[in-house]
Amino acid sequence: MTTRTGATRVSLEKVQANAPGLVDLYKSAGISLRKHGLDGERAAVYLVLDRSGSMRPYYQDGAVQHLAEQVLGLCAHLDDDGSVPVVFFSTDVDGTADFGLDNYGGRIAELHQGLGHMGRTNYHWAMDAVIDHHLATGSTAPALVIFQTDGGPTSKAAAERYLCKAARLPLFWQFVGFGDPEDNEFRFLHKLDDLAVPGKRIVDNAGFFHAGRDPRAHTDTALYDHLLSEYPHWLTAARTAGIVDSPAR
Repeated sequence: MTTRTGATRVSLEKVQANAPGLVDLYKSAGISLRKHGLDGERAAVYLVLDRSGSMRPYYQDGAVQHLAEQVLGLCAHLDDDGSVPVVFFSTDVDGTADFGLDNYGGRIAELHQGLGHMGRTNYHWAMDAVIDHHLATGSTAPALVIFQTDGGPTSKAAAERYLCKAARLPLFWQFVGFGDPEDNEFRFLHKLDDLAVPGKRIVDNAGFFHAGRDPRAHTDTALYDHLLSEYPHWLTAARTAGIVDSPAR
């Protein structure tokens, strides 16, 4: 995974030249950013993808690839190089890679197929990988972590502990659920979203929305609105708490 700087955004002209298939996503992301008061904000963007055994159909039907492309369209506004660090996880971290404007077509399936066995669901190892990477960059810029999963983790206690510890870092975790909305497995993600402040964590550093059995049924604009609905509130709270630097005037 490459170093994130969050210095400037990728221009529409660069997207048109390097990834014309993402132009509509880039435009939709821009609309949602403006709607949520985030136009001009800069952030690193990470994507965490579940590779537990039950995720197999979502890799096969292209739903994971589609989400990755949507995240890339958003990243182009928030970060400077049009590349998203991706963490694949199941029982452990299965692999990491960069997903960028110059090499995105079919990239998720290609990476997934090279990672072997699909195991259980341990959030905390993937969270640890993101935390380590962001700390290693030395960046003080905020980071938006899109964390996709189709169920609760094997170790709920470890996932909660990592999320609470990470609340003191400039990381916001936006969880995205794939699958049956009535599945009890998603109760834990609602719990993470609602953990007490300041009893459990210094700021509310997580959000959750359920994308349903067919995540591609959401329009791009709706998807971006979900991804960004809680992030501005965290950004304000994190700046107030000194976790994220206030914007330069």
